[in-house]
Amino acid sequence: ADAIDLCEDRERFNHLMSELGVLQPEGAMALTREEARVAADRIGYPLLVRPSYVLGGRGMKICYDDVDFEAALEEALDVSDKHPVLMDRFLEGAVEYDVDVLSDGEQVHIAGIMEHIEEAGIHSGDSACVMPPVTLSEAERAVMVEATQAIAKRLKVVGLLNIQYAVQRGRVFVIEVNPRASRTVPYVSKATGVALPRLATRICLGEKLSDLGSLGSLPQGIFFIKAPVFPA
Repeated sequence: ADAIDLCEDRERFNHLMSELGVLQPEGAMALTREEARVAADRIGYPLLVRPSYVLGGRGMKICYDDVDFEAALEEALDVSDKHPVLMDRFLEGAVEYDVDVLSDGEQVHIAGIMEHIEEAGIHSGDSACVMPPVTLSEAERAVMVEATQAIAKRLKVVGLLNIQYAVQRGRVFVIEVNPRASRTVPYVSKATGVALPRLATRICLGEKLSDLGSLGSLPQGIFFIKAPVFPA
């Protein structure tokens, strides 16, 4: 429960990313319209507005002007109920990546890195992606792997973890951390031939990554494409 709160509470999450040296888009959180408008003026457009403590990208909007922002804010405040609205500078032209991770709280296995085919901002469930990534440089990959290892160990996740990154002009930003299974897990499992939910369940029941044997790998020279799961 604490790991979930740490990932959803913007103040705690920002502090953690700063502590780990991981870049984030400039952002803010607000409980009222007045707080949100002040933050929007400071951060500037384009702005990603979304409620906190929700699943599936519910109420998430990209705003390019005041009209967009007021409409998105109204919906986000309604969906958030008593939780804050999250606002982040939208990284235009960035490439988004999903990373699915298996962890026993101490050791971390990166099961798959998926590159979104659309630019950043399309929800993972509504997007197409490819694995292995096509345009990710070795330097960017190294940053992503190091950040993923650090975040998973710090959160002490036991089971599955999903982290979303955006790469803009060579800089790697963390967008979101989900200490749970993502809907991308079945796709990664099929591509690698490894039943990640089964292994995650064994870890939850007390086994360690070292007890699980070979965790598989992607076949060389083959690309796996995920189509939208529930396209809007």
